[in-house]
Amino acid sequence: MEPKTLFDKIWDSHVVQSIKGGPDVLYIDRHFIHEVTSPQAFDGLRKRGLQVFRPAKTIATADHNIPTRDQDKPIKDELSRNQVGTLEKNCRDFNIEYFGLNHPKNGIVHVVGPELGYTLPGMTIVCGDSHTSTHGAFGTVAFGIGTSEVEMVLASQCIIQPKPKKMRITVNGSLQKGVTSKDIILYIISRLSAGGATGYFVEYSGTAIESLSMEGRMTVCNMSIEMGARGGLIAPDMKTFEYLSKVLPADLKPDFNSLVKGWMKLKTDKEAVFDLEKEFDAGDIKPMITYGTNPGLGMAVDDTIPEKAGNKEENAAFLRSLDYMGFKPGEKLLGHPVDYVFVGSCTNGRIEDLRAFAELVRGRKKDPGITALIVPGSKKVEQQAISEGIADTLKKAGFELRQPGCSSCLAMNEDKIPAGKYAVSTSNRNFEGRQGPGARTLLASPLTAAAAAVTGKITDPRDLLNN
Repeated sequence: MEPKTLFDKIWDSHVVQSIKGGPDVLYIDRHFIHEVTSPQAFDGLRKRGLQVFRPAKTIATADHNIPTRDQDKPIKDELSRNQVGTLEKNCRDFNIEYFGLNHPKNGIVHVVGPELGYTLPGMTIVCGDSHTSTHGAFGTVAFGIGTSEVEMVLASQCIIQPKPKKMRITVNGSLQKGVTSKDIILYIISRLSAGGATGYFVEYSGTAIESLSMEGRMTVCNMSIEMGARGGLIAPDMKTFEYLSKVLPADLKPDFNSLVKGWMKLKTDKEAVFDLEKEFDAGDIKPMITYGTNPGLGMAVDDTIPEKAGNKEENAAFLRSLDYMGFKPGEKLLGHPVDYVFVGSCTNGRIEDLRAFAELVRGRKKDPGITALIVPGSKKVEQQAISEGIADTLKKAGFELRQPGCSSCLAMNEDKIPAGKYAVSTSNRNFEGRQGPGARTLLASPLTAAAAAVTGKITDPRDLLNN
């Protein structure tokens, strides 16, 4: 039998029909939806007189366009209120499980799925959301889809997709103190560029990747698409199985041991061939921060912005990006004043992220010039933060733990960053206007965000970890 990659094993086992010289019809095991990209899909079903083919395979949650305060009250913004109300009605009409505001299972779609045991190795998973690749941390083929494709999956539990090429990124070695999973992926993207993995599905491997917690692996896979990849995945191992043993739905728990036996086969064969291979040394990675308007424009927090970038066209785009950010070639960012700090999103809104932030700010105080938005990724994370004393630690340091939601990751709710203001953000995108019209976003880890929050400026978190 021909050696196969992990990606091939999962993809090929889900192909319903192959179109010669064209795409595959792929069966989808799990479909996640939210309030922003689903309304048109349901309208399409109604117009065609169709029902959802397998409603039990779809899970819905409100997350993008919701407030992170006063969730027990009616949503003030009319558009947001209508979107959430429409999702609730659609789920009721089509018999889909829905986690609305204040539901104990509510949260960001890519946080909720794994923590509730809906994400399992070997699955195919889709959502009308770019960062569906998060679920790849469990050894799944997970990717974002468009609204018309959401309708296709609702109607048939299948999707028509061309099979991507395969890339393996190997990161070996030990991480330095203060270096996190967020720094790993920002480093990789800075080396490959924002388009360096276009057309590929990426498998991450190596000792540094294996050393990461499941939450850290989710962060890495989450940002795969920020270098153009169709998605990213990591082979399941004992860490995966241990995590799943605690969250597996009750109806699957009796079968856990037999499931693990099957999951252990989900790994790339030794002789399997990738279309592209990249290798990095974990020891070269430092705490990272972006300086431009795409995630590929990043550097070590103590480094200097490059003088130029690539060819004439690339350099012109580079300079436009710096102009938007108010930076100059050759400038150091250490010590640059910051206005906002955001900790949250499907990238870094998990309990591990809040723990890291709280640990660094413990015994310190929020800088008075900083507006901080500390937002858990789900109700479960919120409750964990309260029960573990993280909320109290934050309060003593001058921070407020908000309620779950996508929040300041994107300018689709009340938590916008004002024009011209600088925000150190643990989210995934730093595009122009991503966090609000004219907002200037610097992507970083929760540790680097914490360092900025207590100093009021861009700070190397290692300086505070050593004190």
